[in-house]
Amino acid sequence: MSHTHDITIPEKSPRKVGIVESDKRNKTRTVAINFSVKHAKYGKYLKKKTVLHVHDEANQSKAGDRVEIAECRPISKTKSWVVLRVVESAARLD
Repeated sequence: MSHTHDITIPEKSPRKVGIVESDKRNKTRTVAINFSVKHAKYGKYLKKKTVLHVHDEANQSKAGDRVEIAECRPISKTKSWVVLRVVESAARLD
């Protein structure tokens, strides 16, 4: 079992901001990055999203949170991104 707490993030690695869709797994989050793209022929803007599996070592983010993520070395088959920080917490109904 490899230790992932020694992940180094290069200074120039891509960073994105997305919303946590799922926090069901331990140390893993599913983050959706929403964007619009213009249709080539009809000019209509279409909503699209990229879904990434992101490593969250401290389990600090919850579903609905807006998080900043950065690309890093592959951690598993599907995870090559890590959570840098929680930009905005989701409104909780407590």
